[in-house]
Amino acid sequence: MMRDNSSLPVAVYHVSGEYAMLKAAAERGWLNEKDAVLEAMMSFRRAGADLILTYYSIEAAKWMAGDRMNRLL
Repeated sequence: MMRDNSSLPVAVYHVSGEYAMLKAAAERGWLNEKDAVLEAMMSFRRAGADLILTYYSIEAAKWMAGDRMNRLL
């Protein structure tokens, strides 16, 4: 694992092709966009990423903030 070989932060880039694939599948009703995107983000974290660069950054932040608020209510 990268984490074992470096003391530097590990960053991942959620590529544009996967972003386009998720958007298209969600538009067609083939998957729940929020669930699929957040699962992808969690898989990056499980793999050891400290930073995630994604076209979904604003939407993912809103979804995660909303989920946190819902748990508090």
